[in-house]
Amino acid sequence: MTLAATVPTSGDARVVVPAPAAGAGNWAGAASAVLVDGVFWLTYRVRRPLTEGRGVSVVVARSDDGGRFEPVAEVQREAFSCESFERPVLVPVPGAGWRLYLSCATPGSKHWWVDSLTAPTPADLPSGRRQVVLPGDDLVAVKDPVVTHGPDGWEMWLCCHPLDEPGQEDRMTTRRLTSVDGLAWTDHGVVLAGRPGEWDARGARVTTVLPRTDGGPLAVLYDGRPDAASNWSETTGLAVWDGARLVPADVPPIASPYGDGAWRYASAVPLPDGRTRFYVEAARADGAHDLVTLVH
Repeated sequence: MTLAATVPTSGDARVVVPAPAAGAGNWAGAASAVLVDGVFWLTYRVRRPLTEGRGVSVVVARSDDGGRFEPVAEVQREAFSCESFERPVLVPVPGAGWRLYLSCATPGSKHWWVDSLTAPTPADLPSGRRQVVLPGDDLVAVKDPVVTHGPDGWEMWLCCHPLDEPGQEDRMTTRRLTSVDGLAWTDHGVVLAGRPGEWDARGARVTTVLPRTDGGPLAVLYDGRPDAASNWSETTGLAVWDGARLVPADVPPIASPYGDGAWRYASAVPLPDGRTRFYVEAARADGAHDLVTLVH
């Protein structure tokens, strides 16, 4: 498996949700998507520059073709008393409807926690039942989960930021967790981390699990960056599960040809015809980030 064969380049992408305004810090993205009964469901974060509030809301939208979306719900950060939102995850829950996982920033700190809303329909999520899923603690911030479930239960790939060194909180690793209900989780430890001297030296964050169509090993796409200065400008690489951890593939990462090069938070949706539709947050020339889609 190679990265080039798994994900097309940015030249194939088209905008699904444009940035909320022009210029750096205005981002639409950090999305996750699922295809259920022929309908694409997408959730994404709307972000403004630091001076205008950062991640201000999370939107849930639907589409019949995967390219043109209609918003059906929006959650404002004020409802969670958080300073910012980052990546949300939307998952159908057997017997319960839908669950929206939210990455929430604790005001005045570098700490993050993962919260949730569960409701009968996506449109009902803003008023759904709320439950904290992963609180984090004084030493670790938790955010940007990737959540799947199947016959063997629930699985999460969780981005963790150490808080032990002031000014170094941008470092990140990915941990693997499992659950029987998607709310109480068992942590199985770090499975992906940055590699000294490589493009992902500063950290590695799993963003999507790739469809398995050929009986091969589980593979994921992940965000990485070489240094602290590249925070928010992550690019996308490939890693393969070896039974105990994720091993990065020896291929160059994908980057946007525009702006700061950010090509991050990829989400993969398997299609009935065997192809995959991807959603990615991609930098554009003016420094803003659009949410784009591409099929491969």
